[in-house]
Amino acid sequence: MPGVVGGPAAKTYGRQPEPCILGAPRRDAMAAGVAAAVTAAVFIAMANRGLLAHIQRVDNSWLELMVDGRSAPVTAIARVFNILGLVYVTAPVRLTLAVYLTLRRRWWHLASFAAAIILSEILIGPLKAAYGRARPPGSLVTTTAASFPSGHAVAASVTALAAVIALVPPGSRRIGWGVAAASFALAMALSRSYLGAHWLSDAIAGLLLGTSCALLAASATDLAQRRWRRKHPSRAMDAPEVEIAGSDPAGRP
Repeated sequence: MPGVVGGPAAKTYGRQPEPCILGAPRRDAMAAGVAAAVTAAVFIAMANRGLLAHIQRVDNSWLELMVDGRSAPVTAIARVFNILGLVYVTAPVRLTLAVYLTLRRRWWHLASFAAAIILSEILIGPLKAAYGRARPPGSLVTTTAASFPSGHAVAASVTALAAVIALVPPGSRRIGWGVAAASFALAMALSRSYLGAHWLSDAIAGLLLGTSCALLAASATDLAQRRWRRKHPSRAMDAPEVEIAGSDPAGRP
């Protein structure tokens, strides 16, 4: 019919609200709690002299195994991981991800990512100073500060996992990317002990600490996001919906 712009098929368009960070908040909160509990247990064990003596024996045996099994190709790969874990690499990567989330207006996901990074950075320095553990002898790369926990392992695990949580929606794709991120973090941790830059227990503790920071930050931010959406349902939308010109709410011209 001439002059009709809208009609029964007229649709309403608008921006979708920022999705929740976690798909299964209760399950993911439990996972974060388990990771934090295991991490705390490891750090408590490292503070006990009796347990540390047993752990040190394992660390010594592992270091001997790494030294005996060294080869030029594996050493070259481990050195690449050493570079990837330096602040000159991790800082630009983190900043780029933060800028991307800002441009996408994913404020809650940005908060989750930033909280994980900030929490890990707040913890790593005091923990190294508190434990004051000496590095293994004969490191193949330059090292600074105390040995426990591994800063490279912390940075790799928290950055990779927090990035997956912030960038990939919940579901099978996030699980796949999460496995990839965890594999990268594990490779980073093992490379530290291979190079003799850290004891095995340093690397494991760093891996656990970074993982815990990423999961705890995501759970806390997701909880805050859901509470905010319940209190401000109208403001949860990025922008108000708009209708096609010429139609009324009933779909009549």
